[in-house]
Amino acid sequence: MTDPGLWSLFAGSFLASTLLPGGSEALLLWLNLQQEHAFLTLLAVATLGNTLGGLTSWAMGRWLRYRFPEAGLHKPRQRQALNWLEKHGAPLLLLSWLPIIGDPLCLAAGWARISLPWSALYIALGKASRYAVLLWIA
Repeated sequence: MTDPGLWSLFAGSFLASTLLPGGSEALLLWLNLQQEHAFLTLLAVATLGNTLGGLTSWAMGRWLRYRFPEAGLHKPRQRQALNWLEKHGAPLLLLSWLPIIGDPLCLAAGWARISLPWSALYIALGKASRYAVLLWIA
């Protein structure tokens, strides 16, 4: 993959899915309008970047629990995400694409020790679904 547009999409998707602010949808739609890349290529690159970003948040949650076990998750969004995960389990990570709650949800999944394979699967499915819908609409 030597295309700067695809690298930008990957990086933007990754950063948008961490605890950093940002969005990748505009770049995805712009690249789609250029019609230089296949639908599946754009979907795969955006999903991979966004999923790896979500898994970075998951890893941060796992590390925080290991490093600061007594600290807990105290921010309201983090507590809410943890409560939802305790109630519904890994499938709740299908909602990791949602603005505002998606990133804390991934962090809380790591904290709650939701397994990496299940977390990766549900995060990827949720992110891919969102990007597929955006590309289909466009």
